Amino acid sequence: MISMKKMFLATSCIFIGSIVQIFAQNNLENLSLKNYRPHSIYQIPRANIQTARFPVVDMHSHPYAENKEEIAQWVRTMDEMGIEKTIILTMSTGAKFDSIYAEYAGEYPGRFEVWCGFDYSGYDKPEFGPSAVAELERCAKAGATGVGELGDKGKGLFYCDTKAWGMHLDDPRMDPLLEKCAELKLPVSIHVADPKWMYEPMDSTNDGLMNAVEWRLDNQKDIISHSGMIDILERAVRRHPNTIFIACHFANCSYDLKKLGSLLDKYQNLYADIAARYAETAPIPRFTAEFYKKYQNRLLYGTDMGFDKNMYRITFRILESSDEHFYEIEQFGYHWPLYGLGLNNKILKKIYKKNALKIFKK
Repeated sequence: MISMKKMFLATSCIFIGSIVQIFAQNNLENLSLKNYRPHSIYQIPRANIQTARFPVVDMHSHPYAENKEEIAQWVRTMDEMGIEKTIILTMSTGAKFDSIYAEYAGEYPGRFEVWCGFDYSGYDKPEFGPSAVAELERCAKAGATGVGELGDKGKGLFYCDTKAWGMHLDDPRMDPLLEKCAELKLPVSIHVADPKWMYEPMDSTNDGLMNAVEWRLDNQKDIISHSGMIDILERAVRRHPNTIFIACHFANCSYDLKKLGSLLDKYQNLYADIAARYAETAPIPRFTAEFYKKYQNRLLYGTDMGFDKNMYRITFRILESSDEHFYEIEQFGYHWPLYGLGLNNKILKKIYKKNALKIFKK
């Protein structure tokens, strides 16, 4: 005969087990996408890449360091990671550009190049143009070796100290500036659109929702579509054949690299950097690797994600290794697994440095 004590213990265990099961079910039902942190269970080889295989020129960074010591630390990190030079895209003109130039290129000549922005002041006035061109010439004399990062996600150019809402890269008002860039041999770095997921409905069908909801553009009134922004880029590149354009982030065509490939096929004055689009292209490694192979002479390494050692290392891992099914949610903000591209040495050397040197010579 079962004692009362044993019956009590058995009943208690069943009760507690039921409570735990109910709690677990409710917890899963209320799990937020932003808190989803999967861990790969696959027991497969993993690369441990600590530094770039070949010397690197980072064609897309910004003045992230907040003081001289942080800049000095950045240089030490560059030495450790194999980064020979970093391009600082200031998006600035006037005194702000001068100050950034002094802090970076002035203190560390050869390690940093500093690019300026455009001054859009009075862009909506009939007299706009001459003063903007004059400031561009002044920045070039002060040491600017390029222009960028210009930016337009569909509502106008705004990645500078002054905004130019409603004016896009192909606007005739931009012609004098872009022609002056050709004359001064200043490459133009331009961020067009944003990843396609940001323009899609924010619902259960959006597979980039975790990241996209933070940068969403689907709720912006009168915004130009993603395809419309690519058309704007093409018109500007076609109209200014002597100006070197660098489309940032694969021209935000990660979802359909054929669109970018079509532009690269048609326009020899167009390049693309790969900055901050590692997570968007690493989920399709075979297709992406073939794209790198075909356009190995037109792609440029870039980061656009600060200057932390682990940040550099994850970019090297994606480009160099053949690792499969790994996550990097904190760095990139996506919940999907990533894969290494396993690029060969010839392609890596071009992406890391040779293509950048080709642009500098032009």
